[in-house]
Amino acid sequence: MLTIENLNQAYGGSHILRGLSFEVKIGEVTTLLGRNGVGKTTLLKSLMGLVKTKSGSITFDGKDITHLPPHQRVKAGIGYVPQGREIFPRLTVEENLLMGLATKPGNTPIPQRIFDMFPVLKQMMHRRGGDLSGGQQQQLAIGRALAMGPKLLILDEPTEGIQPSIIKDIERAIRMLAETGEMAILLVEQYYDFAESLADQYLLMERGEFIMRGRGETMPHDGVRKRWRFDSGLLAWHAALPFVVVGDGGFGSG
Repeated sequence: MLTIENLNQAYGGSHILRGLSFEVKIGEVTTLLGRNGVGKTTLLKSLMGLVKTKSGSITFDGKDITHLPPHQRVKAGIGYVPQGREIFPRLTVEENLLMGLATKPGNTPIPQRIFDMFPVLKQMMHRRGGDLSGGQQQQLAIGRALAMGPKLLILDEPTEGIQPSIIKDIERAIRMLAETGEMAILLVEQYYDFAESLADQYLLMERGEFIMRGRGETMPHDGVRKRWRFDSGLLAWHAALPFVVVGDGGFGSG
């Protein structure tokens, strides 16, 4: 469904993404794990055409979309739920959902399955998006992305700042979507247990590269949790050290 080959991205002199290659298959959830600042969001922006790709290729549904603008990628069938939700706070729930139908004919109804997955949206159709709780706004953001019937759904940290009960609702909805076999799902997440519970395949990212990958069911055996925590903890430890590297790699006081 989505194939990325040797993707590189840079800002100024900084190499952010380094030769990334992977595939997101229909009917599966691919989870991308990594701490803040490793390039996850830059990768998603590259996939959506929000930043230009330095080199490499992005193929979706058999077509090269590397240089397509964002609106054409959406029209091709890519739904995107950005980090921070980015709903329209002054519009009602209904109006937000209708925005997701912008690529469809004007009389296209809001799909019933959105309300089946998130009943609270049906109950709050005429409330403004800005009046919803954070968890309800996340459900609204996912519903808006689903309204256009995407072939690929990309979610950027959907559990961020969300209460546990809503996280369970979102987990159930993602699993339900994957099990239909109608779409591919790329889930970017920092909450390890959530990612592991949904992963058909996983990618662990550090400094713009994949340092581990495999099938979701092997994550415990592969030691993904331990490796992820070690890398994050080691970087935090280095940041706290009152030393700088000098000479041939010895330490000096900072």
